[in-house]
Amino acid sequence: MNNKIGKKKRKLIAEAASAASTVNDEKSEAQAGLDPSGDRRIFKYVSSQYIESVFSSPELVTLKCSLPKDFNDPYELFLTIDFDEDPGALAFYADVVGDLDQLPTTCFSQSPDVIPMWAHYAENHKGFAIEFSEACLADMFSGSGFQDVSYTDTPSDGLTDMLYRAFKIGKHRYHYLLRLGVYNAAYFTKATCWSYERERRMVASTSELRSDSELLLLDAPSHCVRSIIVGSRASNETKKHLLKISEELKCKYFEIRIGKSSANPYFIDAASSPHIFDGSNLIPAASHCEACLEPIPPKGSRIQCSWCQIDDQMKQYAASRNSFRMLDHAGLLDSYVEGMDKITMGSPKSDRGEP
Repeated sequence: MNNKIGKKKRKLIAEAASAASTVNDEKSEAQAGLDPSGDRRIFKYVSSQYIESVFSSPELVTLKCSLPKDFNDPYELFLTIDFDEDPGALAFYADVVGDLDQLPTTCFSQSPDVIPMWAHYAENHKGFAIEFSEACLADMFSGSGFQDVSYTDTPSDGLTDMLYRAFKIGKHRYHYLLRLGVYNAAYFTKATCWSYERERRMVASTSELRSDSELLLLDAPSHCVRSIIVGSRASNETKKHLLKISEELKCKYFEIRIGKSSANPYFIDAASSPHIFDGSNLIPAASHCEACLEPIPPKGSRIQCSWCQIDDQMKQYAASRNSFRMLDHAGLLDSYVEGMDKITMGSPKSDRGEP
């Protein structure tokens, strides 16, 4: 039996969510990636060294696809059924499903303000993120499929039940649902330790890709780009370069900023107007500090954040209240801190005769 999924099924990989919901009715519409607006925004985090490769021409934006075996998660394609099951059922699973095909996949995030994503995939905040219209990409790449990644540490009970149903009853329909459900779970399920990524995947059709050496590349029309977002640690050269590209692409330009009043980052557009991400889109901030531009909650007639309201008189008063300054002036600060350290943390190892 040919254990490889056919070309037609490859194109239907995103629609596997429908079959999987038959297998596992615990999945919600949000998990299946359904978006009532029809124009979901998805974000690709990129290192600055790939600017020229990504924006290879004014008409195209090039994205790299990878096979799951090359992803940074060694357990890709693992969370399907419970593999601690009856050996006979597992032998049936191996015969019906077989080794899962390595389908070209490119990964996005549902949010542009995931700080670890900036660190891991955008060169420690020196890179950038591209905001895409998913509806535009889906229209241009009709053979590909999109879906949210679900996060769990245990395989689906429903899919394991479907395995036994197919194994014992043997109907073709159950075989089909098992295969389709396994592919859906394999490509769109990850362990909860990855949940911070808020990942949404595009499983591409091989007919829509091009190969360059050993790379699998997807050339998307530049009109699918809605904005370019530059990292908080990007160099001035990177900022100028990407601003110019955003003007050529006629898309928006933002710089992500790390504020002082909140752990939530914010965004400044080319006109220095502050924006926030509301969970779906980048929108103008309702109120912001007129000095540093960080969004702040509306509070009366306040026009500055608490940090920017600090004046010289406040600094002088704060200094007068800082008793450490007096100890330092008397040359006693270091000995005081050393004594307190011994009380709160115990004697240093050297004092106890330990190496």
